[in-house]
Amino acid sequence: MEKKAEFSKIDKSDKKMYGPRGLLVCGYPSEERESFLELAEKTLGEIPLIFAVNTDINITLAGLFKHDHKAGMTGPSDLPRTVIMSGLSQNELHALMGAYRREGFVRQLWATLTPVSENWTLKALLIELLSEAEAMSKKK
Repeated sequence: MEKKAEFSKIDKSDKKMYGPRGLLVCGYPSEERESFLELAEKTLGEIPLIFAVNTDINITLAGLFKHDHKAGMTGPSDLPRTVIMSGLSQNELHALMGAYRREGFVRQLWATLTPVSENWTLKALLIELLSEAEAMSKKK
């Protein structure tokens, strides 16, 4: 990994964030994928949603966001439960995270695509997110 990610608070606005519009979903059991897809479409309207599978671990995020809508829907995913958001407005990000919490889904990691992270492999991003989550839990 070349450059460390910088984490910052996301405001509430209609400003579009970096990247092509879509969601990259990791680590969902097959029986929960349709429920998450429905939640995303109800909250955000039509949006490309890619389910990362185990064999995607060494593909860059930029490469994964080029996959077709519903790619990986039926493949195995033992990855950490994560949603990586790209090209959403800041308000859409907050709406999705709020809807997720209200529906009572299992706790997960959240990330947004950045000019730095789009060149990382999925594995590198997940390692970074898990490390950050561990550091945050130690602070609490």
